[in-house]
Amino acid sequence: MELANKLEGRVAVVTGASSGIGRAISVALSRQGARLCLIGRNPLTLAETAVAARRFSEVKEFQIDLTVEGKLDPLVRYIERETGRVDILIHSAGIVQMGTMAQAHLQDLDLQYATNVRAPYMLTQRLLSFLTACRGQIVFINSSAGVTANRPDIGQYAATKHALKAMADSLRDEINPLGVRVLTMYLGRTATPMQEALYRQGGKSYHPEALLQPEDVASTVVQSLMLTATAEITDISIRPMSKSY
Repeated sequence: MELANKLEGRVAVVTGASSGIGRAISVALSRQGARLCLIGRNPLTLAETAVAARRFSEVKEFQIDLTVEGKLDPLVRYIERETGRVDILIHSAGIVQMGTMAQAHLQDLDLQYATNVRAPYMLTQRLLSFLTACRGQIVFINSSAGVTANRPDIGQYAATKHALKAMADSLRDEINPLGVRVLTMYLGRTATPMQEALYRQGGKSYHPEALLQPEDVASTVVQSLMLTATAEITDISIRPMSKSY
């Protein structure tokens, strides 16, 4: 069945839009007619995403480091003046640092907390009134590490992703009565620049074709957003079909 136009005119805010999963979700939303506010730190790659998405819908870019206090003001002012609404909020930005408890640096933990936990909390808080007014939807792009920390060098990252899960679960109970849906997606290894860097760091050969593709994630997100308003998907776990890694 053709699902096109079900998101026509909706306003979507996407973090981590510069590359990888965030870029794929942004383009997928634009194909469905959503009006996009894209957030990313790298202005060059963010512009590339905007060019790809602008073929299908209206796009506004915001070069923002979400770990820096006060940087959200331009986004909020734009929404207040130009759109007056936020229907969809996608939290796709995130970072990972690997290291054992004995070797990992506390500065790495602080940065992962700031990016993976505090930033989505702050952004959600700033946009919550818009989302509740529209009976909108929030999607947290999490990791399988947010469910099970089953590697010896992933403790810091997994701790932040467990915290993100807790945030989403509590938020769901807060705002479901207001008509806002909250979805968390727990992803296995996905073919992104961040994953490629991890493979290189570990001295492993990188084969992106064996991993989950960003477009797979984007397709699942869009289909979930189009679900009838009488139902809610709360959690989705998605992983590569090939388990060769």
